[in-house]
Amino acid sequence: AIDEYKPLDATTNPSLILAAAQMPAYQELVDDAVAYGKKLGGSEEEQITNACDKLFVLFGAEILKRIPGRVSTEVDARGLRLSFDKEGMIQRARRLIDLYKEAGIGKDRILIKLSSTWEGIQAGKVLEAEYGIHCNMTLLFSFAQAVACAEAGVTLISPFVGRILDWYVANGDKKTYEPSEDPGVKSVTKIYNYYKKFGYKTIVMGASFRNTGEIKALTGCDYLTISPKLLAELSKEYVKLTPTLSAKEAQACELEKIHLDEKAFRWHHNEDQMAVEKLSDGIRKFAADAIKLERMLK
Repeated sequence: AIDEYKPLDATTNPSLILAAAQMPAYQELVDDAVAYGKKLGGSEEEQITNACDKLFVLFGAEILKRIPGRVSTEVDARGLRLSFDKEGMIQRARRLIDLYKEAGIGKDRILIKLSSTWEGIQAGKVLEAEYGIHCNMTLLFSFAQAVACAEAGVTLISPFVGRILDWYVANGDKKTYEPSEDPGVKSVTKIYNYYKKFGYKTIVMGASFRNTGEIKALTGCDYLTISPKLLAELSKEYVKLTPTLSAKEAQACELEKIHLDEKAFRWHHNEDQMAVEKLSDGIRKFAADAIKLERMLK
């Protein structure tokens, strides 16, 4: 898919790696990761942790041979259990960067993916400021998460569009939305306008799309991460797109700048039922797939 669509950057997560690791074409990478885990030794748990980290890096290295930009690699191959452990995330991120370095790949080509919990955002702040490690904050659903990420000075955020839509369809009376009224599109639009109005450098990368309408409604966003299936649909369309988002128009938006310490963050995030449920659900789902990957390696 990367060879066909030639994206600038690419991303992985435990679910995608699990799917790929079961394909015969990538068996060699799995074997190399297992051999690496055994070579480092230690307890069975330590060997599996090392094998998982190595597998993520091996896939990342393969992707980087095919793209000019950066690959995003999840910080915790063993189920995002570190989502509430700031120091654990920092340690694991540095470990992944070291593994890439061993493979001859510099940290400028890597984005470390962290879940957008308070602890994850603070880990991102330390990794960026103290270690020069660029972070991609994932599982981002609330405006509070976006504000905290901007204040932390992370490189990039991945606000989820489709999963927000899923929640509103499942929990409300309305089952279909026009792209411009899509709750996920509206969420990313607000975040983009806030960042541009107040001069934050953090890149907004809309993610998790359910249809091409959502993608087209966010034309002009800094980055978009799009699945091969939706790229295939877009490639068949020949329409001129006019940017719906622009830094210039963002300046005119009536948005108030806010500051969030930990207490304010937790309160504002908690006020958004959708975001609370989707963040915890996302962590659980990635964790389940990471555990399946771990069992396969075992």
